[in-house]
Amino acid sequence: MAPDWTAELRRLEQGHRYETAAPPAWQTYADAAPPPLTEAEVREAEAELGITFPEEYRDHLLRVSAGHRINRLQRGPQGWGWYGDRDTNYHLLTEPFPHPDSYAAYDHELGDREPPRDDEAAWAAWDAECGVLQERKTAGAVYLQEGGCGFHTLLVVTGPHRGQMWFDSRATCDLILPMTYQGRPATFADWITHLGAVTVRP
Repeated sequence: MAPDWTAELRRLEQGHRYETAAPPAWQTYADAAPPPLTEAEVREAEAELGITFPEEYRDHLLRVSAGHRINRLQRGPQGWGWYGDRDTNYHLLTEPFPHPDSYAAYDHELGDREPPRDDEAAWAAWDAECGVLQERKTAGAVYLQEGGCGFHTLLVVTGPHRGQMWFDSRATCDLILPMTYQGRPATFADWITHLGAVTVRP
C-alpha cells in the first residue's frame, strides 16, 4: 500500500510553531542580550523538547545569554522553544540530523519522476512526498538564526553530527551545507566566536 504522503506532510507541518511573529533579522543583533537561563530552566527545556543541548550551546545559555544574535530560547504559550522561529520542526527534533549524502539519490529520483501536472491526483501526491522529504532534511536541527532571503543557520542537536553548524541555503541552491572552521566542522563556539572565519563548504 502506497504511503499517504498528504497525511504525513500534514502531520509533520504541525511540528512548526507560529505563536509569535518572527522578529526582523537585525533585531537579534540590535536588542539587548537577554539574561542567561538557570540550570533548572535548561534542564526543563531539554526534558520537554526531548533532547540534550550540545555542550557549547548549553554553556552559552547558562553563562552568556538565552539568545542575542541567535533566536532566544524561552518558555512560551506552547512550552519551551525559540522565539520567532517558524522553521524548526519540533516533531522531528529527536530524530538524527541526516547528512545530505543520505538522501541525495532519493532527492534526484523524486525529481525525475515528477508526474504531468494534468494528472492532478498523482502530482498532488508527488508534491506532498517532496514536502515530506524537505521537512525531514532538517530533522534533529534547530534554526538558530535567520539571515534574510530565506537563508538560515542551523545547530544540529541530534545524531552523529550533533554540535555542528550547518547552513540552509535551499532558497537559492536547494542545498543544506556544512559550515567549517579551520578546515573542520564548525561547532557552536566556533561560529558564535569566530563568525568571520567560519565558512560554508559547498
